Amino acid sequence: MTTTVTRTHQWRGVIEEYRPLLDIPEGTPAVTLREGGTPLVFSEWLSGLTGAEVWLKVEGNNPTGSFKDRGMTTAISVAKADGAEAVVCASTGNTSAAMAAYAAKAGLKPLVLVPEGKIAAGKMAQAILHGAQVIMVRGNFDHCLTLARQLAWDYPVALVNSVNPMRLEGQKTAAFEIADFLGDAPDYHLLPVGNAGNIAAYWLGYTQYHSLGVTTRTPVMRGFQAEGASPLVTGEPFPDPETKATAIRIGNPASWKLAEAARNESGGRFAAVSDNQILSAQRELASRDGVFVEPASAAGIAGILQELAAGESYAGSTVAITVTGHGLKDIATALEGVGALVDTVIDADVTAAAQAAGLA
Repeated sequence: MTTTVTRTHQWRGVIEEYRPLLDIPEGTPAVTLREGGTPLVFSEWLSGLTGAEVWLKVEGNNPTGSFKDRGMTTAISVAKADGAEAVVCASTGNTSAAMAAYAAKAGLKPLVLVPEGKIAAGKMAQAILHGAQVIMVRGNFDHCLTLARQLAWDYPVALVNSVNPMRLEGQKTAAFEIADFLGDAPDYHLLPVGNAGNIAAYWLGYTQYHSLGVTTRTPVMRGFQAEGASPLVTGEPFPDPETKATAIRIGNPASWKLAEAARNESGGRFAAVSDNQILSAQRELASRDGVFVEPASAAGIAGILQELAAGESYAGSTVAITVTGHGLKDIATALEGVGALVDTVIDADVTAAAQAAGLA
């Protein structure tokens, strides 16, 4: 018996997959961990609730567990090609993890500024193990970003926060992947918003594909922030942002204007959801669709549930929701209010096990 084997295409990372569509210097060598190519998972739960086709873009499947890897491969690749020896970022956690990993891959020194006591332990561990020099700042993310900008201005380090346009070039590839998979852009795209670079990047990707004739439409963009850190909803910066969703605990987004442009040009909107809604959505998503995300990542899920409760209809449409980071990033917050992890202990006896499981 002869078996014919068809060789499949192995994903090469977002630069090599989409290089002709990226506005980066020609010939820039890719510093890559083969990021991107993340799954678009159909949500039977949300599709049933909405009467729509709801798809989850699961960005926690990136190498360091969040969407930040997409932008970091482009930012670090360009910084390395430009001769940088060190890179700096301000971070609530995911950016620091991604930057440290890609800097390690590139042989660059990573310098991370994080708000004191405001970073999940999993993300801190990633940055430290990848070799970052982590400096705690008495203040919030916005203070850290101000310092990072000043360091990049006054010292020989490259800033790789999303104010660096190379970041958005990498992050926009998620929009390409969604359209490639679906065969067109979705009708709606929902996602969490913190520093607002991601919603701007998605809009950049969708409009680029549409302008090239790859898609027939662009989606309505709807961004969701935590109530305690919702400057794009209120129109005013939050001097002291506070939310359990640490990844979006940002009071003055660096990409504010770009995010507003994405909202305005797409006919979209911003809205706020409470921490309780976010944590409830996180648990529901994990138990119903098998997708475990960190708290901030569930803001888009909480948002669509809030809109359905208010009478909004998505019936008959195609909806993409980005869930931005893996649940293992912040297990402490995920387990708050869940109760005992294991509430039954038995002897090694099958009858006892069956009784404990309610089978006998």
